[in-house]
Amino acid sequence: MDTESTYSGYSYYSGRSRGSHRHSERSRERHSKSRSKDSSSRSEKNVTINAPPAEPLLGDQPPTQPPTGDDTQDDNWGETTTAVTGTSEHSLSQEDIVRITKDLEESVGLGCRRYLSLTLGLLLGLLVFLTPLAFLVLPQVLWPERVQPCGTACEGLFISVAFKLLILLLAVWALFLRPPRAALPRIFVFRALLALLVLLLVLSYWLFYGVRILDSQDENYQGIVQYAVSLVDALLFVHYLAIVLLELRQLQPCFCVSVTRNTDGETRHYNLGQLSIQRAAMVILENYYKDFPVHNPALLTASKSRAAKHLAGLKVYNVDGPGNNATAGQSRAMIAAAARRRDTSHNELYYEEADHERRVRKRKARLVVAVEEAFTHVRRMQEEELKKPPGEVMDPREAAQAIFPSMARALQKYLRTTRQQHCHSMESIQKHLAFCITHNMTPKAFLESYLTPGPTLQYGRERWMASQWTLVSEASVTSSLRDGTAFLLKCIDFSLVVTTKGIPYIKLSEEFIDPKSHKFVLRLQSETSVGIWNEETMA
Repeated sequence: MDTESTYSGYSYYSGRSRGSHRHSERSRERHSKSRSKDSSSRSEKNVTINAPPAEPLLGDQPPTQPPTGDDTQDDNWGETTTAVTGTSEHSLSQEDIVRITKDLEESVGLGCRRYLSLTLGLLLGLLVFLTPLAFLVLPQVLWPERVQPCGTACEGLFISVAFKLLILLLAVWALFLRPPRAALPRIFVFRALLALLVLLLVLSYWLFYGVRILDSQDENYQGIVQYAVSLVDALLFVHYLAIVLLELRQLQPCFCVSVTRNTDGETRHYNLGQLSIQRAAMVILENYYKDFPVHNPALLTASKSRAAKHLAGLKVYNVDGPGNNATAGQSRAMIAAAARRRDTSHNELYYEEADHERRVRKRKARLVVAVEEAFTHVRRMQEEELKKPPGEVMDPREAAQAIFPSMARALQKYLRTTRQQHCHSMESIQKHLAFCITHNMTPKAFLESYLTPGPTLQYGRERWMASQWTLVSEASVTSSLRDGTAFLLKCIDFSLVVTTKGIPYIKLSEEFIDPKSHKFVLRLQSETSVGIWNEETMA
């Protein structure tokens, strides 16, 4: 009797002889070890493939029951709603627990570093803004009787200091006090250098102020005010330098970056300026969420299921017992069978894709008709509600819940056929339907979100939001981009492969065209055809 394994696809022969029975047990142990090795290798690569919520897991099916397809699933969306619990199909090993603990520690370290940098920045800002005021106040507090009276020019400098400090405060707020877009692995070099420059500038002014003014108790108060004004002017120039280094330097494109998703080969190209590797990674991730379609692991299982189907069709029977000759014969038989099946695999792929396209077109047509009928019913309901009293008018959410069952079956079948059922929940569809009804949108506008895969940001955060990205680079992440630089951006399910090419130097040449060369003379002759001559040829 043949008993096929659901996981490996091989079959084992159980006979009456003890030798064949022992060989089958040893083969089962070898396959179980290979499965354990595969699972350990998958855990080391940190790759997790989540099964679609609407399909049962392989582990929950009986061994003799074939896997169900998309057509055999229940289509009653509202009647048979599956609740997704927190149970995982993977067991946690000691390595998984250690990795989770390490991730938590890294997240806590990133939070502490973020608050530490914010605290240091606030302290430095307070030191910068309080220093000019302290220069003006200390002489009036420590030796007020010796300070010379401030004249008209000195009082004018007070107004200058006040407005310059206000302009500096607004400029710092616009440039530095913005919400952070990402948590980078290393410090921003230019920002750290600017902070160090500001700190050295303020300390230098304090040192000169302590030696030349505090120790000698200078009586020239107008000179002290001018000294404070010079500090504010220097801080304004440092802020101008910060704008050049942090904002203007990266505007000119210098590199063309190719970003490829390793699972499906989706590729986009971007032009970047002079940026470090970590800041280029941040810009790429910001563009990824708005340019790349959402990652759909269900679309990648077709080739795997096709390969598993081929392996499941290969059955090897061992009737001679264990031995090297038998193993070699099995290998030759499997290679020959695989070669014969490879000759017809392209036909199977062709007919499988053609059948899939046919089913997609068929269910798309049913969905379009169902949605148009539902929206027609909504317009009819709106016309009837105009005749009702104001208190009995139905709001858009109630209208969406009323017409949703009429299109739910067709929409669910289409999403399952196109393998998008895990991207759209029933609640999100009803919210989108209510939004379309509120803004008087057409059925085509409602269906655009489901017929055409949109960018990643179009879907809910639980569908695409990665808790952490990992930057893998051979070069230092604080170094600038160069021609040929390559790095990797990894998350749980996939990776983004980034390659950099320098924009070539373009040389333009000028060619002068004489304006007189475009003038022509038209001569009409009665007996001959019309002739057109260029003035140059006539000459």
